[in-house]
Amino acid sequence: MDSSSSSSDDETIIAFVNRLGQPRKQRVFRNRTDNFLEWDENEFFNRFRLTKRCVNIVLDLITFKIQSSTDRNHAVTPAQMILITIRFLASSAELKSTFLTFPNDPIVIQNIKKDFYNIAKFPKVVGALDCTHVKIQSPGGLNAEIYRNRKQFFSINVQAICDSNLKFLDVVSRWQGSAHDSRIFQHSKIYSGFQNREFGDSILLGDGGYPLKIFCITPLQNVNTPSENLFNEAQIRTRNPIERAFGVWKRRFPILSTGIRLNVSKAQCLIIATAILHNIATIDKEQHCALPPLPREIEEAINFVNNVPNNIHINNNNNYLRNRYVQYFEHLL
Repeated sequence: MDSSSSSSDDETIIAFVNRLGQPRKQRVFRNRTDNFLEWDENEFFNRFRLTKRCVNIVLDLITFKIQSSTDRNHAVTPAQMILITIRFLASSAELKSTFLTFPNDPIVIQNIKKDFYNIAKFPKVVGALDCTHVKIQSPGGLNAEIYRNRKQFFSINVQAICDSNLKFLDVVSRWQGSAHDSRIFQHSKIYSGFQNREFGDSILLGDGGYPLKIFCITPLQNVNTPSENLFNEAQIRTRNPIERAFGVWKRRFPILSTGIRLNVSKAQCLIIATAILHNIATIDKEQHCALPPLPREIEEAINFVNNVPNNIHINNNNNYLRNRYVQYFEHLL
């Protein structure tokens, strides 16, 4: 055996033995920032787009689900989980039943109708209906192209109904970007509920992309009389909250427009989760807090995603469904 090789091996063994006798290097745990103490209300809102009060509401609801059972290894606290990742996706089903459900209480429905009526005197309205596209990455596979919409980007076409205060009452996030708004509506649970008269004489207001139904009133394509003009004006003004709700929602969570880089099932969960957060913020009156300005490229992304063209339904055979509302507005002239 080569003497130099033997000497090198001996030195390695001696160095290893010497290390065994040395104290183990102590692990260093950096102090984590307490964001509730670090930032005042304005700075906190600018960073997280939710107030401290709103985050605490979510914490109270799901802390027991996400809290570590021990403090070993300086486990991340529930508050840190919320602020870093909005880690309540796994609990969205329970929260959805509380914060994202269509009302069936007659008193609640009546109050919603009153609020809508106060906008432009349109009667019986319980919700404003529309769809919006949420940008996603290509899902891959043989069926990827069904997620490509008319603007040629991949998306999920999300149907939503909101009240006059911009609170979502129903959100459907399972349809591909190529799906037409009317198809999504006619295959939804809420459509069946209205068709079966579960909500009495309540109606929804939709745009021209929806079929005219006794429970879904759309605007006239051609206006010929003052009463028809007043009907259209009232219909559009009363339906406007859904457009505003989409705007607030996407500016609070720009990822809905810049692109969700998750698989489709997780993207669908994320959409529902952000809708729930939007509702919690709305209930807590956060819509009166001005969201901080977004970079120009994000504003452009929001506008681009929002302007996906849709087919117009020609409802000439069902115009009689609008006539009673046109006649109603004629009496208001």
